[in-house]
Amino acid sequence: MAFSIAWRGGEVERGAGDAGRARGRLAGFRGELHRCLTARADELFELCDAVLCCDGPVRVLAGLSLVPGHRRGHGAVYDALNAGVVDIGRLRWAVGAVPLPAWPDGRIRLAVDVCCWLRPEARTSPERMFCHVHGRGNNAGQMIPGWPYSFVAALGPGASSWTAPLDAVRLGPGDDATAVTAAQLREVTRRLAQAGAWQPGDPDIIVALDAGYDVVRLAWLLADLPLVLCARLRSDRVFYRVPEPKPAGMGGPPRAHGAPVRFADPATWGGPSLAGAADTARYGTVQVTAWDRMHARLTRDSAWEHHPGKLPVIEGTLIQLRPARLPGYRELKPLWLWASVTSAVPGEVAALWQAFSRRFDLEHTFRFFKQVLGWTAPKLRDPAAADRWTWLLIAAYTQLRLAAPLAADLRLPWQRPAPPGTMTPARVRRGFRAVRETAGTPAAPPRPGKPGPGRPPGSKNQHKAPRHDAGKTHPKGRHRPKRRTKTKQTG
Repeated sequence: MAFSIAWRGGEVERGAGDAGRARGRLAGFRGELHRCLTARADELFELCDAVLCCDGPVRVLAGLSLVPGHRRGHGAVYDALNAGVVDIGRLRWAVGAVPLPAWPDGRIRLAVDVCCWLRPEARTSPERMFCHVHGRGNNAGQMIPGWPYSFVAALGPGASSWTAPLDAVRLGPGDDATAVTAAQLREVTRRLAQAGAWQPGDPDIIVALDAGYDVVRLAWLLADLPLVLCARLRSDRVFYRVPEPKPAGMGGPPRAHGAPVRFADPATWGGPSLAGAADTARYGTVQVTAWDRMHARLTRDSAWEHHPGKLPVIEGTLIQLRPARLPGYRELKPLWLWASVTSAVPGEVAALWQAFSRRFDLEHTFRFFKQVLGWTAPKLRDPAAADRWTWLLIAAYTQLRLAAPLAADLRLPWQRPAPPGTMTPARVRRGFRAVRETAGTPAAPPRPGKPGPGRPPGSKNQHKAPRHDAGKTHPKGRHRPKRRTKTKQTG
């Protein structure tokens, strides 16, 4: 009953089908996508097709109206994004019904990351936040206003740049990033379970995250789900072992923290529970060390200040990776990971850090969205229009996944032939126009009309858009703790 709104023929299957089944699955998804568009449906659908059938990268939004197959004018493009309606909840179910990348062990790997749509000069656009942008030289680490989006995608095996985006949520100025991520993962897990991708008795789903997430708090919020979180930690963190029992006759409460493992102090690294090595093609021989039942010391900061009672002790597995080489880095530094699982066997530890190494495939998807599909090309004012455009591109990328076994390899003269099943998303997009002819389109042709009169020549705009400041707002009653200043000792 919960999956009754999904498109027909979209059952999640472990194996790949033949060309006829792939073409039927693509046509079924396109029909369900059209039903998810409840206002300006035909133009929004043709706009999604124009993104896939455009020659070269998308640079200008109005230029999509000139793509063959788009039967409306450039004014309809902006009107559809500004006044159209997309049933995002139903579209989430349609995207979740597409078969996920199959791993040899049958386990699902998810990656979570934030990608920013920079809008530094959009003073009339509300709900902008300061987004951290990496740079080079003296401009490294800038904070630029924009719209940050939290993405959840399924990872695939092998040397490939394909992922499966499953969800995207725009973070607002008053949102708690950790709470939003927890809600995303909870909804994605529920949809995967009801779609049949995960069933009771299957291995837990691995979720790979970067260092910007509070993985300990996420593990506490998602403890009731079949998820194993694995996140990178900063190199200045401190984790604690299980405390030793107090000697007999010593009073006081039991100890909560044992001996520390300071990431910056190798003298505290003794006593690991697992140690081994693994050979990789890119990083050489990787030395893997793991400590079982490690936890962080929680404090009453902004995240835990309203927690009732005593702060919990959240245990997990601490993993250290020391590669033989790091391409692009002069200095070799150990990489620290923490996973929300205890008593992990060597095979489990290997699956965790290898899943984290595949998390970087999501960066290829972000680059494809921005540089090829033109995610950040439109100069949209309304953040709701930005959400519609984002989900249209997720639907477009999902169609590329479904059209991968159907598209012909229209390679450029200097490109090598790609064997079946190894084409990149850009190559599949190059041959999507021929696939679209066989899949058909549910969009109706445009009806004849004439443009409106518009603003009279020489008149001024009497309804100017309000200006909005960029930044994050904190809820009432929550205050940041003041830093303790050390007094200078004299004498």
